[in-house]
Amino acid sequence: MDETPEESRQEVATALNELAIGLVRRLLSVRQGMSLTTASALSRLEQEGPIRLTALAAAEGIAQPSMTALVHRLEDQGLATRVGHPEDGRVRLVAITGAGRELMAERRRALGARVADMLAALPEQDVRALGEAMRTALPIVRRMSQAAPQPRVSGGESPS
Repeated sequence: MDETPEESRQEVATALNELAIGLVRRLLSVRQGMSLTTASALSRLEQEGPIRLTALAAAEGIAQPSMTALVHRLEDQGLATRVGHPEDGRVRLVAITGAGRELMAERRRALGARVADMLAALPEQDVRALGEAMRTALPIVRRMSQAAPQPRVSGGESPS
């Protein structure tokens, strides 16, 4: 019996979920004293630039008071700072610092080394097959991620 488009999408969704969760679990050992929430927030600040705290909380899917506490910890550690909004001096934005960028670069290096170690345990034929699959899948997954609806921020604010 042929698979319907909905069944096919569900199968792909299940496989992507298994892949993401499986890799995250194995890479948790590279936390470097940082929670996944902290790493995600710093990564967003690094990629998207300064952002309102409310928008950061919404984008990360956590309550504003929790994000406020996280940002205070990041500021205390010198990993984030508050900066003025370029168009509205009354508004403060959260931005990553140079130390935050350095920490994220080190984290990426450590994660890359961990994945390289995992790949080293595979036969070369499997590494080649995985490389070919990734060259095909990664651009598609990137497009899928970009097409996903952005979280809405309460109060009518836009996320950026």
